[in-house]
Amino acid sequence: MSNVTPETTPDTTPHQAPDQQPAAPATMDILEIMALLPHRYPFLLIDRVVEMVPRQRIVAIKNITINEPQFQGHFPDYPIMPGVLMVEAIAQAGGALLLSEVPDRESKLLLFTSIENARFRRPVTPGDQLRIEVTVLNWRTRAVKMLGKITVDGKLVCDATVMCQVVPRAAKKIEAGPETAE
Repeated sequence: MSNVTPETTPDTTPHQAPDQQPAAPATMDILEIMALLPHRYPFLLIDRVVEMVPRQRIVAIKNITINEPQFQGHFPDYPIMPGVLMVEAIAQAGGALLLSEVPDRESKLLLFTSIENARFRRPVTPGDQLRIEVTVLNWRTRAVKMLGKITVDGKLVCDATVMCQVVPRAAKKIEAGPETAE
């Protein structure tokens, strides 16, 4: 028999009202990710967000396919995902978490400021699905330090600590149209 009473639900405690509970973790599809991040193919390195707890944690997915341009040269006979792109995927997932909290994000850009303790433990090859888990270590108004871990089939393939900073985005220049004689 369930212990759920009118005063509680399965996700609340007897001393906490349902409206005081933390919000459910969010998810994002590729269009929502593209609305947050300025990256585009071939450099957008997260396909989906499956879990997000604001200011705390994000879990993103990246599907690795042979069609990606890096595999033409890295390496033609043995395609391996470059480690630097895995670290970039960690930063992009963290960026999605950070930018989701910035109210005027259209006028901001997120820059990578440091990488610490990056380790690459297993090769990543086409057909793999990366699970990118990023946890916030330190959150400031304009910068965040995060620990990222990437797994494939539950096995750790990469981990790194990254820092990112929010900066103003340069205004787009308006090009003048063709001059007309009057």
